[in-house]
Amino acid sequence: FFSDSTISVVCLTTMKSNLFLILTLSKAYAFTQINGKNVFLTSKLFSVEAEDGIISPFDSSSPSYTPTDPVELGDGPLELTWDNVEAVLEEMRPYLIQDGGNVAISEIDGPVVRLELQGACGTCPSSTQTMKMGLERKLREKIPEIQEVVQSMPEGPELCEEEINVVLDGVRPFLQVAGGSIDIESISGESGLQPTITLKMEGASASLKSVKLEIAQRLQRHFMVAGLHVEWA
Repeated sequence: FFSDSTISVVCLTTMKSNLFLILTLSKAYAFTQINGKNVFLTSKLFSVEAEDGIISPFDSSSPSYTPTDPVELGDGPLELTWDNVEAVLEEMRPYLIQDGGNVAISEIDGPVVRLELQGACGTCPSSTQTMKMGLERKLREKIPEIQEVVQSMPEGPELCEEEINVVLDGVRPFLQVAGGSIDIESISGESGLQPTITLKMEGASASLKSVKLEIAQRLQRHFMVAGLHVEWA
């Protein structure tokens, strides 16, 4: 019905009627219901047009990118130095900060730049996309010497049963209320590229994907290990 992609529908209930707000990517509409029929209060509350030249490097509508794509030099290539990498990152920091994150240079090893995603960005499930589609893309456009940008993870606790149980003890009381439990089945690949924790959960919560996702994210935040994978027995 709407020309824009609808991203949210909000219903505000009053004592006499319901007021519906429909939010799209660029507009907002408002209507109410009278005798079961939709009555628009206004055809458009507001319209937001993108300002020329201001495009987030993390905008999903940007052209697709893979690390092997040719880069655009823009105003001219920069030399691969710490200061130049920092200058390019400074242009993108506002987009990370507004989502509760940040980025810092961890190391420059030849043509490979290691970055540490901080705050909410460090544990976000989309951190790989942020690194490749946003940060690496922009850095390689400005500094063609860069061959790859990888995520550097801060040192975390040792991946062992004791430390895993520290995390699980934080959720066990909530599972026990519903008659559930959670235990460690196995740990594998501790020194590899993709360490794996296998857990077994029983009870009513065992079928809830949201509960499993929350537990997996807590483990990833606790250990801060790149590639940490959580499986369920």
